[in-house]
Amino acid sequence: MTTVRQRRVGRGTEAAEDQPSEETNVKPDGKILPDPPGGKLWSILSVTVGGIVAISLGLLTSVYVATLHENDLWFSNIKDVEREISFRTECGLYYSYYKQMIQAASIQQGLHGLVYDNKTESVRTINILERMNVYQEVFLSILYRILPIQQYLEPVYFYIYTLFGLQAVYVIALYVTSWLLSGTWLSGLLAACWYITNRVDTTRVEFTIPLRENWALPFFAVQIAAITYLLRAHLQPAQERLTLMAVFIATFLFSLTWQFNQFMMLIQALALFILDCLDMIPTAKVTWLYIIQISGLLLVCVLQFFNSMILGSLLISFNVSVLIARTIQKNLKKGGLLNRLGKLILHVLLVLCLTLLINKFIKKILNLESDEHIFKFLKAKFGFGATRDFDANLYLCEEAFGLLPLNTFSRLSSTLLFYVYGFVLFLLTVAAVIVAFRNLSGSNQVHLKDKMEEYTVTLKPEAAYSLVHTVLFGCLALSTMRMKYLWTSHMCVFASFGLCSAEVWKLILKCLHLYTSQRTQVIKYSLPIITLLYISFKFWPGIMDELSELREFYDPDTVELMNWIKSNTPNTAVFAGSMQLLAGVKLCTGRTLTNHPHYEDKNLRERTKQIYQIYAKRSPGEVHGILRSFGTDYVILEDSICYERRHSRGCRLRDLLDVANGHIMDGLGENEPDLKPSLYPRFCEEIRKNLPSYTMHFTRVFQNKTFHVYKLAKHK
Repeated sequence: MTTVRQRRVGRGTEAAEDQPSEETNVKPDGKILPDPPGGKLWSILSVTVGGIVAISLGLLTSVYVATLHENDLWFSNIKDVEREISFRTECGLYYSYYKQMIQAASIQQGLHGLVYDNKTESVRTINILERMNVYQEVFLSILYRILPIQQYLEPVYFYIYTLFGLQAVYVIALYVTSWLLSGTWLSGLLAACWYITNRVDTTRVEFTIPLRENWALPFFAVQIAAITYLLRAHLQPAQERLTLMAVFIATFLFSLTWQFNQFMMLIQALALFILDCLDMIPTAKVTWLYIIQISGLLLVCVLQFFNSMILGSLLISFNVSVLIARTIQKNLKKGGLLNRLGKLILHVLLVLCLTLLINKFIKKILNLESDEHIFKFLKAKFGFGATRDFDANLYLCEEAFGLLPLNTFSRLSSTLLFYVYGFVLFLLTVAAVIVAFRNLSGSNQVHLKDKMEEYTVTLKPEAAYSLVHTVLFGCLALSTMRMKYLWTSHMCVFASFGLCSAEVWKLILKCLHLYTSQRTQVIKYSLPIITLLYISFKFWPGIMDELSELREFYDPDTVELMNWIKSNTPNTAVFAGSMQLLAGVKLCTGRTLTNHPHYEDKNLRERTKQIYQIYAKRSPGEVHGILRSFGTDYVILEDSICYERRHSRGCRLRDLLDVANGHIMDGLGENEPDLKPSLYPRFCEEIRKNLPSYTMHFTRVFQNKTFHVYKLAKHK
């Protein structure tokens, strides 16, 4: 919180680059006061201590999550196959490319195997570097090969320790962001402590290590910290250039490591757009941030062999549209309130129309359909018509893509985080509304400022950005549980900033007619310290108990399956089954797959739907024909899917397939009137009876309590 001063009469209404801030050495009129005696020494000491605390907390967090991972799985004691199985679903797929690069005869051969890959999708050669965000695995494998550490550190440990090390970067970035916003490193300390004590809702790195978000979110946090610094007033040109470079590097690394980068940065671009329209941050800096987003994404596009999904992203279309609309509409920020509102409405409509037109044009030119499942999912999720689309329903029925559970708020409240966050959010939202109204109204503040100086409400550009950022990502988290980690980590920053901000307490005390400088300082430091003491007293014993609890990885059925595949099938064998299981098959055995969990390709989605007919009501001949069309030699059936009970009726995989095929679902309950009974029983159930119509196509070669493997007959 600091001054966003009304521009002087006679000057344009564009946000001035030299906005004064209410830092301790800046007057409201913009004049800079000399440092008090000893102030410079105290500042150096404070920065040094704060920096040491930040690094210490980051390293402690890294050690903490690494210890939890070890204690949960006894990772150091289990077999290699068990370690690999512990990388579930898509995590195993991503890690398999790191393993592939490590085991390649040379770096060049490893890269060639990724660019011309024919084992991830049978009867197809795909470019892994184009399709997936695995440059981090490539870089890490090359680093492991060239560093003299092979004798001391196994490849898997080098990989997981790197991810746990990034958690240190993540916590330090959150700490620094809160520090920059509030002006005191005590705020950063509180943000880091909240992040750790709310670990269940702020990260899942200890059990989903290779997940793309665990690579990307630390860089996103660094980018937010750099943007927070960039938006501060009185930056020197050299400081601004270095900060822009830091923003670009962090944006590029974030974009390179996560396929959903474009959607996260689109929300960020919307936040910048809103603030720019309301004249709450400097337009020149916003323009630079738009350009950085576009250039970072285009550089990733080049590295991913001109991935068409990136070129057709809404982010690029939106940012280009904003820049074009700003060129078309002159004097957007001049005039009275009604005049400005009219221009803003027109500006928003123009940007929206341009975005849709540009995006549709790009997708038409590139014939792009890779992301259509996302829009089908969003359309169905927000009630714009029911859908029978298999891919959309697959997302809708997953808990991770559902609404944020209410028990999340009770957990966040137990650490006082949610209470403080709600208080700060309400206060800054009111302040933002007042500042925005004043900016749009013109010269109202000029007339009132001298008479009502103590009641002037102000908002720093960086605080305004943090406010809109947390609101937009909060909406995303509320609608999609998987995205909560983007919100909850920033919630720690935002709440700690508000609790430790002198400007926040100054505003509150002035409204209550209780303001004195000493009282503000006492509250600013005492409340965070009390909160830290409460957190330590309440959660330290629980953390110690958690660190002392020892478990062990145990999945004998999957281990038995993987060992059988390695021992009893040729290296060239092609396996069909569920996406999640096949990722593990590729990692543990190196066999060729028919489908996999990386779902961002239309052909793969259609292929997966066809493979999943093994759980639908289809004839054995039809299923055999489908599987053989993808070169399948073996098919793995899972009891947990065939007899699924985890989801309710209508969301079981077999139900989704029945509806997509036009068949009535199993069990008691309603069916849509146009659904009809199938002519055939469910394949995964009927094949167990060893009827002649099935044994002529499929021969069971392996079974245990969980899995059944059938070899396909190769009919001429």
